[in-house]
Amino acid sequence: MATALTAEEQIQTLREEIRHHEHLYYVLDAPEITDAEYDALMNRLKKLEEEDPKLITSDSPTQRVGGKPREGFAKVGHSRPMLSLDNAYNEEELRAWDQRVRAGLPASETVRYVCELKLDGLSMALQYTAGAHGAAHLERGLTRGDGTTGEDVTTNVRTIRSVPLGVTARKLDAAHLPQSFEVRGEVVLPQAAFVKMNEERVAQGMSPAANPRNAAAGTIRTLEPNIVAQRRLDLYAYFLLRDGETLLPTHTQTIEALKTAGFRVNPHTKTVTDIDAVVDFIAKAEPLRETLGYEIDGVVVKVDATAQQRRLGFTGKAPRWAIAYKFAARAGITKLEDVLFQVGRTGKVTPVAALTPVLIGGTTVTRATLHNADEIARVGVKIGDFVQVERGGDVIPKIVEVVDDKQHPRGKREIVFPSVCPVCGSELMRVEGEVDWRCVNNSCPARVREELLHWAARGVMNIEGLGDAMVAQLLGQSISFNGDSDAVTEEGAPITTRKPLIHTIADLYRLKREQLLGLERVGEKTADALLAQIDRSRSAGLARVLLGLGIRFVGERTGQLLAQHFGSMKALREASAEELEAVNEVGPKVAQAIVEFFAVEKNLQLVEELEALGLKMTAEKRVVGTTFGGLTFVLTGTLPNLTRDEAKDRIEGAGGKVSGSVSKKTNFVVAGEDAGSKLDKARSLGVKVLDEAGLLEMLKG
Repeated sequence: MATALTAEEQIQTLREEIRHHEHLYYVLDAPEITDAEYDALMNRLKKLEEEDPKLITSDSPTQRVGGKPREGFAKVGHSRPMLSLDNAYNEEELRAWDQRVRAGLPASETVRYVCELKLDGLSMALQYTAGAHGAAHLERGLTRGDGTTGEDVTTNVRTIRSVPLGVTARKLDAAHLPQSFEVRGEVVLPQAAFVKMNEERVAQGMSPAANPRNAAAGTIRTLEPNIVAQRRLDLYAYFLLRDGETLLPTHTQTIEALKTAGFRVNPHTKTVTDIDAVVDFIAKAEPLRETLGYEIDGVVVKVDATAQQRRLGFTGKAPRWAIAYKFAARAGITKLEDVLFQVGRTGKVTPVAALTPVLIGGTTVTRATLHNADEIARVGVKIGDFVQVERGGDVIPKIVEVVDDKQHPRGKREIVFPSVCPVCGSELMRVEGEVDWRCVNNSCPARVREELLHWAARGVMNIEGLGDAMVAQLLGQSISFNGDSDAVTEEGAPITTRKPLIHTIADLYRLKREQLLGLERVGEKTADALLAQIDRSRSAGLARVLLGLGIRFVGERTGQLLAQHFGSMKALREASAEELEAVNEVGPKVAQAIVEFFAVEKNLQLVEELEALGLKMTAEKRVVGTTFGGLTFVLTGTLPNLTRDEAKDRIEGAGGKVSGSVSKKTNFVVAGEDAGSKLDKARSLGVKVLDEAGLLEMLKG
């Protein structure tokens, strides 16, 4: 007579059975039971767990959808940077990359490549740690973020059915994996789910999402896990790490291990022996775009051997051992219905084409840029014309040309570029030698809105929660594509105005809790979180403030150099053009723009208000030497004592500039161990090569 199973044993058996069927359904697309039978198994498991809650574990199939994150998403550093890839747009560039790879490795070594489809989604890192009974369980899911630090979206990642909440000891053994490891992959929104989501949005009176990639990114960052679960996101795994290091000897073995461990990997992956086979894979991959059911925009090619990857190393932004071959932009023909004029942060007025909706590469396009008045004249387009529209880089729509044939009659209405700002009515100005017309009214509602969005951006003051909808409410602006005005925002939406809560950036720092609670869809937690973010931004520092002010030609790098040189906002705004030009990399054009900015009384008033409101307007002053003035250096390989950042810091401290690529303008290449193709190029161009000792000797001088 068989012994009855205990509750714990019944629960364990049910979990294994449910995980098996989830893997068949969500990973292998090969279900063995009906939905009703699956639901019955899940209901039995829920009932047993409810009867004995102490037996519930975090990796149980019933625990995929949990509670909301308490205060947004926490920031967590990556075990290893999640870098972007360099791109190739044609066969010539791809073969040039192959030559660089081979030049960076001993001639005696064979190089194998792995070709994978480049999924158009968002990168994700999944961290697994040791669980009970020799298994591994999902500890954390991180977005790519800025590449160094991501957002902890574990609660939402757990709702993705193709993400295992745990990996059994049996599967770990079969895949030769430890209990603690990291998986990286791409989260995508299938096209069918994208279409369904947009149908629901339209039915609810909301505007449809632009494309599956943006929809996937927005979904994974929502604070409602139930919504994430309903969207049916998917994840394809492609990388394995342990403690930030590649785990297995080859990428081919990595893909096989991921499959064995129960992760979904893309079936369109192939290991090849030469670049000709890579070219052949790409030729066969491009026609698949319309049949896959999810978006791709190219092919990723990787060196297969991990040891070779390590020797090839990385540039500042990308691995040398991988490249993304980008497919040509997809195009469609549609009618130009009208032209609206958007006003940007700097006052630049950009014509926006309103198009008859056209489906291009899985995305419905209704807007495209016409760039400026000169571009309109060059293309020769009129309202009513049929035009060819491309998604540049498969993302940004642009009008390429007018279609002029018997099937597509020409339009007759000329596009008239406005002489006054379409939002505030101020006269537009055009600087001699430039193509853009600008609104010079600093109080223009459209400019103020874009200034606030720029100020809040991640790379500037990084104020989370201060996005389009919040800024619109704070400014009393109602955003709708159905308005009568031709004045539009950066998104192409008309602006109407209600009573605003703020008028300038400085007013952000005067906001009160009760004011925010009076806005739509703003509760106590949202209000408190936003106020905390605004308060935290006060300490961002002088360089970030300079970037946020939107001074023409002053980007992140220039802002840092100015902050280090002058040390305070007071010293900077009192500097003459000549004193500004003494700063490394600041030329006459930049210096003049800074002088002109501080000559405007309203700008001075804003800076003084921000300082009075507690924003940090100082930086650690750094005296930059002149030893390397006018000299450009390139760093390559591993130096014996100095890190790459330390070497760069010393060079810039002596007045030199560090570039990422070798050219005829390069003065010195500093080469360490495992120096790659940059060293070869330096020698071919006759650029002087230094080792670390030579660099340090020069610094003494």
